[in-house]
Amino acid sequence: QVQLVESGGGLVEAGGSLRLSCTTSGPTNVIAWFRQAPGKEREFVSAISRAGGAPVYSDSTEGRFTIYGDNAVNTVYLHLNSLKPEDTAVYYCAARGGRITVIARTSRSYNYWGQGTQVTVSS
Repeated sequence: QVQLVESGGGLVEAGGSLRLSCTTSGPTNVIAWFRQAPGKEREFVSAISRAGGAPVYSDSTEGRFTIYGDNAVNTVYLHLNSLKPEDTAVYYCAARGGRITVIARTSRSYNYWGQGTQVTVSS
């Protein structure tokens, strides 16, 4: 069983930055961030694999967001820079189960989810 605990959301002005944290317990190699804005479908943001390889980003976040992990504390971070009002959403941390090491962009590929953390960007 994998458990995920997110933190770090908040209210920020456009152009500002936030860092989200996802602390994991249990066996998992692939951690992703998704987000869901009101009235919209959940969308992929970024993902990283502990097996190595380059992190993956969505087109709308690449160059502005950075994902990285600290295995010593079982935490994956998502650093959000140059925030825009359209980045406002609930951000969810998700994990693929077991020994899977391949990154996926679809939410159905992830078995475990955190409770979500709200990010609000004011214009």
